[in-house]
Amino acid sequence: MLKGKKIVVGITGSIAAYKMPFLVRLLVKEGAEVRVIMTPASTDFVTPLTLATLSQKGVIIDPFKAASWEWSNHVELGQWADVMIFAPVTANSLGKMACGIADNFVITAYLSAKCPVFIAPAMDLDMYKHPSTQKNISILLSYGNSIIEPQTGELASGLSGPGRMEEPEKIIALLHQHFAQSQALHKKKVLITAGPTYEKIDPVRFIGNFSSGQMGFSLAKEAARRGAEVTLVSGPTHLDISHPAIHRIDVSTADSMYKACLSEAGKADIIIMAAAVADYTPQQVATGKIKKSSSAMHLDLVPTKDILKTMGLAKKANQILVGFALETSDAIANATKKLKEKHLDFIVVNSLEDAGAGFGGETNKVTILSKGGEKYLGQLKEKDAVASDILDLITQSKQ
Repeated sequence: MLKGKKIVVGITGSIAAYKMPFLVRLLVKEGAEVRVIMTPASTDFVTPLTLATLSQKGVIIDPFKAASWEWSNHVELGQWADVMIFAPVTANSLGKMACGIADNFVITAYLSAKCPVFIAPAMDLDMYKHPSTQKNISILLSYGNSIIEPQTGELASGLSGPGRMEEPEKIIALLHQHFAQSQALHKKKVLITAGPTYEKIDPVRFIGNFSSGQMGFSLAKEAARRGAEVTLVSGPTHLDISHPAIHRIDVSTADSMYKACLSEAGKADIIIMAAAVADYTPQQVATGKIKKSSSAMHLDLVPTKDILKTMGLAKKANQILVGFALETSDAIANATKKLKEKHLDFIVVNSLEDAGAGFGGETNKVTILSKGGEKYLGQLKEKDAVASDILDLITQSKQ
């Protein structure tokens, strides 16, 4: 699975660096081409000579003391690698990666990455649990990186808890999984919509909903991680996303989302319509702010264009179209009807009757129905995990 893969291994100054010769040896044994880069602090825990011997390549620590061609090699490594693994990663290095503080070769290589990045934190349990560390991890996840969760066990401080770097064998297994998944969507073009739409009443007011866009953004990150070229059409949201394989198009209204989707749909292999598009929009938008008065205010609303049905009617034979349905009652019956009426291949259903599902939260619980009559019953999970389940079903249907 790893034969011929180009892998950069970045090591920072943690006691867990003693595990890295084992990881490098396993990578080379599987046929990978490995380049090791180190922070100066990491050399206190493992010698560059050991890693150079095992990788059969020179180790880069300080580019200004390396051969003349190596000073800019962070850019070359970023373009060369199929994957980058940073392990172990200290709290200090996590903060630098999250904030773009490029004061050593390892961080500059990370900032130059054009490939999937895996980060394996390692530190004492209180440092790992600290809000600043957790915030940095959240930031790195939002950039499209994969975090290899530390394990719970005895730590160098003598305490016991989360903070142990994952074992090399488990990291190898994660890489196997990554490359197996990435082959399924390699170079596939995926169109994803996310977030709400805002339908203007006047220059300062709108009709909208509580969608955060997080489910659509999770799908975009997961599709990109699996090798897809993603176009993300997003309504208004506070979420950020940064990944070289994700092209983001920001829209605000149902009409602007309709136009963006119509423009992009013909290029897509897979279309996932996760946005919560307004069903109605004001017939007229006031040019100035509507002043409050003692009398009742009446709005004339007209239906918005049915983006999902338009996509279904125009769908090509080789395309897969996935819709979403958020229901408050009779979820499966309503979703089954929508699946047929909109000419969908799959519909992802969630119900506000299920605790932890719906808008705004970190979790979701979905049922996925297919046009062939299959039903997948999901459990309450983090939205990133739900995104993985959805894409698993889509890719399996294409095999």
